[in-house]
Amino acid sequence: MTHTHPTVETATTAAPAPPAGLSLEERLTLVNAAMTARLDEAAVAYEVNTAHIDTGPVALADAVTLPLTPMLQPPEPCPTPVAALLQRAHHRLLTGGWCSGALVDEDGARCLLGAIRIEAGGDSGLEANAAAVLLDSIRRTFGDVDSVPSFNDAHGTGRVPLRMLDQAAHLADARGL
Repeated sequence: MTHTHPTVETATTAAPAPPAGLSLEERLTLVNAAMTARLDEAAVAYEVNTAHIDTGPVALADAVTLPLTPMLQPPEPCPTPVAALLQRAHHRLLTGGWCSGALVDEDGARCLLGAIRIEAGGDSGLEANAAAVLLDSIRRTFGDVDSVPSFNDAHGTGRVPLRMLDQAAHLADARGL
């Protein structure tokens, strides 16, 4: 007896061919519309998938760093006393090191206020004016901050505090202080 096996035909689906009557420009327009729809879907999916991630703006000064060496030369001093003091304090932190939790640490590194204090050379009025401009500069960027020491101690590295000291020097210069 002869056994016959039924033949099973499998259908394969190929991508639909574009209508033959369309010009190249019309086909490109259709592909462009399809790709735009896919990109819009991807953008919505990205927004949904990343909505829970809390992000803030990134300052370029935080992303671009340079090696800090004692060979750094101080900038041309500002003509105003408070701005020049803030510049000197900034340079001191660049060359001598930054610390948190103390005015001066065991290695000689200083916090923001420690650098201002040593560069003021005992002139408490100049020191107070510099600290006030620095606090104003910090509050312009970060909102309600209690004090310069609390701002300094809230950071794990000196990058942001140093940037704020530099901005304060520019602010003091612009104010003629």
